[in-house]
Parts: sequence; structure tokens; C-alpha cells
Amino acid sequence: MKLLVEESINNDAADPRVCLICGDRATGLHYGIISCEGCKGFFKRSICNKRVYRCSRDKNCEMSRKQRNRCQYCRLLKCLQMGMNRKAIREDGMPGGRNKSIGPVQITDEEIERIMSGQEFKEEASLPEHTWSNNGDSSDHSSPSNGASEGNQPSPASTLSSNRSLEMGGGYTAAARDQYINTPMNTTYQLLPHLFSYATQSGLLAPQPRSLYPQSHPLVMQLVAAEDLAPLATPMLIEDGYKVTQVELFALLCRLADELLFRQISWIKKLPFFCELSIEDYTCLLSSTWQELILLSCLTIYSAQIFGDLADVTAKYTPSDEELQGFSEDSMELMERLIYLFRKFHQLKVSNEEYACMKAINFLNQDIRGLTNVSQLEQLNKRYWYVCQDYTEYKYPQQPKRFPEIMMCLPEIRFMAGKLVNVPLEQLPLLFKAVLHSCKSSFISNRTGSSPCLTTTGTSPGN
Repeated sequence: MKLLVEESINNDAADPRVCLICGDRATGLHYGIISCEGCKGFFKRSICNKRVYRCSRDKNCEMSRKQRNRCQYCRLLKCLQMGMNRKAIREDGMPGGRNKSIGPVQITDEEIERIMSGQEFKEEASLPEHTWSNNGDSSDHSSPSNGASEGNQPSPASTLSSNRSLEMGGGYTAAARDQYINTPMNTTYQLLPHLFSYATQSGLLAPQPRSLYPQSHPLVMQLVAAEDLAPLATPMLIEDGYKVTQVELFALLCRLADELLFRQISWIKKLPFFCELSIEDYTCLLSSTWQELILLSCLTIYSAQIFGDLADVTAKYTPSDEELQGFSEDSMELMERLIYLFRKFHQLKVSNEEYACMKAINFLNQDIRGLTNVSQLEQLNKRYWYVCQDYTEYKYPQQPKRFPEIMMCLPEIRFMAGKLVNVPLEQLPLLFKAVLHSCKSSFISNRTGSSPCLTTTGTSPGN
């Protein structure tokens, strides 16, 4: 064993391979040239997602392991100049090259300019240009990675429980919905049923006006009544000219998290089905979903404060060079996905009623380990699944794909919430500053006096 370790060390020392893009240690031949994992992933994301960057300098920024994240334009430019072959990337975006035999490619300056400007992407896919600036600000609404695929259809990997499926018997019917809402059914149920067939069928049928099922309205109103819709009490006002430090911003984020978590605990006690599950199951559910519930609430009912007041606070925080250099690739990708999700909710304008249903569906996750009453959770979950579908189809008959689009946000929230808790604590202030700064411009430009995600549909909890 000792000999193997020594041999490995000696081989590493004798192997001078470095990334041709940033000079970091290379891990192999990626897309035709020797490069590191970071530059390989960056090139793949940039090409697959058809990103167009901008350089705020002279398009000749230094590329090193510490500086490579500062200018995405110059990083992609160097990838192309060094011969990274975009045709070696698999079209489905999955790991592995399309053809291992494809080597580096030399393209003309005109071809490089067409890629960097986005002209080639627009001609290939006939899609609007996606613009991403150095600070992470972007003007597109496409997912930077796996959350949703083209055409707003869910990818199999994005479903919360992909190992099971619900047999719909030729599609969803009114009788089946009525039965799910009122009486338990002993059928295998998936937390998020497959949405491909549903979305396809919904697109084929012209919207038909209909009435809301009598059982749906009170169930939805009970969920809305359990919510604390009052503004957050944590102070987020800073005097003009005051410079916020990293420690102060981190302390504010902790206080906000404490208040939001306390509101989730209070919410559980107000749920209409509180007496139907054990305290042990509620504890298990909350410990596994609290970060998802907080993220969902920040994107909806508290979005005005988060992307308004908190964004103003983060704007008064200036990160040091050391913090900027320590911002990891994972944090960069997480930032982009959070920006995408904000814009998705901003576009959908999720109502209080839809939010309350989404929250209950996400919370009632029967796939969590350690639960004692899984069958009851299944019945509750599918009840609110179909209640949400019924309510959304009734309120938005001209948007037949609205329900699957809303449900597709839940897997992305779950994925990103899991990533957020693993971000190094010292990177959180910079991550929040970058995300909120990028999102606030969209929030302000479309704001009409109230939160774009905080809307009602003509009914109040008291009615």
C-alpha cells in the first residue's frame, strides 16, 4: 500500500500537465484539449445553455486559477482560442463527450465572434439571445441547468420521486379527481406524478370554462389561513452611507433564517390536518424540508422584502478580493440557478392559494426516511395535489400548462435548498449579494406597487 501511494505521488510530481485555459492542474483531455474540471464544466455550461457574456474591460483579462471567475467572457474566449471543440459536447447535456476521437479545433476569428455574440446560437435554435454579464445579471428565462428542459417540460431527473409512477388510466378525469379529494385510494402514488402526458393532453384541448369543485375551495382556504402573511419583523433598514461588513450581513441572514424557521413551526400547528399525523412524523418532515419551505416563501410571499429591503442591505456590502477569489464554481452555478428560479416565479406570479398548495405538497413528502405513517402522508399529498390542479385550472383556464409549470418548480427548489445548506458560511454574504443584485433590477422594472409573486385571485382567508 505504501509503495502504491509513493508511486502515485511520484507520478503526480512527474506529470506537468496544466490546464491550457487557467493554468490549474489538468485532469485530462476535455473537448479536445488538456484542461481542468472547472474549465471543462464552464465550457460545457456556456455552450449547452447558449450563454452570451460581456467583458467590462478590454477583452484581454488575465486567466489564472484565482482570476478565472472574474470575467466569463474572456474565459470562454480563451477556451475557443485554445481549441476547445463545442461539437464534442453531447447534445443531451449528459456527462461524457459525444465522440472521444474528436480533437481540438481551430476556428477563424469570425467564427469565434459569432459564438461570443450569440449569433450562432440564435441561428441554430431560433431562440432569443441569452445575455449574462460579469456580475451574474442575465436577461433570459431559461434554466441554467437541469431544472426544466425546453418547452417547459419537466426532465425525468427533476421529478421528486422518479422511481415510481402513477397509472392514470388514459389521463386525468373529473371522477378520479373527485375521488382523490374525498376518499382515500389504495393505488401507488408518486409525490410528483409524471407531467409529460398531462402537459401534452392539456395543450391539445381548448380551455373549457368550468366551476370549481365544492371540496377544493375550503381545502385551499384552510391552507391559506394557516400562513403568516404579515411582513417579516427582522429589521432590514440601513442608514445611507453606512458600509455593511461581512460579519454584519451574515448576522442579519442568520436572524432572518431564525424568523422564517419559527414561522414554519407555527404554520405546522395551524395546518388543517395537524391532528392526523404524529409529532414524530412532523418533526421528521420539518427537519428534512425546512430549507425548502424557507426558500419557497422567500420567492413568493416575502419576495418584496427579500428582493427589496434585503437587496438594499447587501448593496452596502463590498466583498474583499479574498472573498471574490474564494467564490467557488459550485457557488457560481448555484447563483445562476437561483436567478433562473426567481425569474420563473416572477413570470408565473404565483398566487397565495397556489403557494399554500405548493408548500403543503412539498412538505408532505412520503419518501423521507423515518416516517411512521407513510400511507396517511400519501393520501394527504395526493389530496392537495389534485386540489391545487383543480384550483389552478379553474382560475387560469387560458393557461393550460400553468399547473405543470408550477409543479416543476418544486424539484428545482428541493435541489437548490440542498445545495444552499452546503455552501461554506463565509461565502453566503457574497452569494446573497450577487443573487439579490441580479434579481432586483427585474423586480423593480416590473413592479406595480406589490410583490409580483404575492397575488390573490379574488378570495381572502376570511371569506
